[in-house]
Amino acid sequence: MDTINFHPIGYIHSPFDKLDGMPIQPSGAKDALGYIELSEDLQEGLKDLEGFSHIILLYHFHKNEGYKLSVKPFMDTVERGLFSTRAPRRPNMIGMSTVELREIKGNIIKIKGVDVLNGTPLIDIKPYVAKFDAVPADRFGWLEKNAKKSETLKSDTRFVGDSD
Repeated sequence: MDTINFHPIGYIHSPFDKLDGMPIQPSGAKDALGYIELSEDLQEGLKDLEGFSHIILLYHFHKNEGYKLSVKPFMDTVERGLFSTRAPRRPNMIGMSTVELREIKGNIIKIKGVDVLNGTPLIDIKPYVAKFDAVPADRFGWLEKNAKKSETLKSDTRFVGDSD
């Protein structure tokens, strides 16, 4: 298997210093404010980004290790296949969140709706475009009856280290 190396382009700062008790999706962190500190040498890449209301953040779940192919997700009591969940312990530990872009000043990007751990390494930023990203879907698998829980459920220790 090929090895692909990524390096952080910056760091996400949020009000959440512990994995236990933080929101599990941006829908549960609607009012949570944070900011991205982008590497200064990449600041030029922020040109024209301020014209977008939302951005997609790709980041590294840097506090997690190991994974299982069957997990009991936060929004269910039944074990599910890892790839049918958004569980943070994954083979490549990559997370994704869509957040509101509030302001850009130099290499600092102020955001709202952040649901990640303070100090999370940022891998990439992409503009959110509803015509591209909000595709019509008519099936939501096991989440059809549970998706609303994302607004109130908080994380616990089930995806921290080797504890499940």
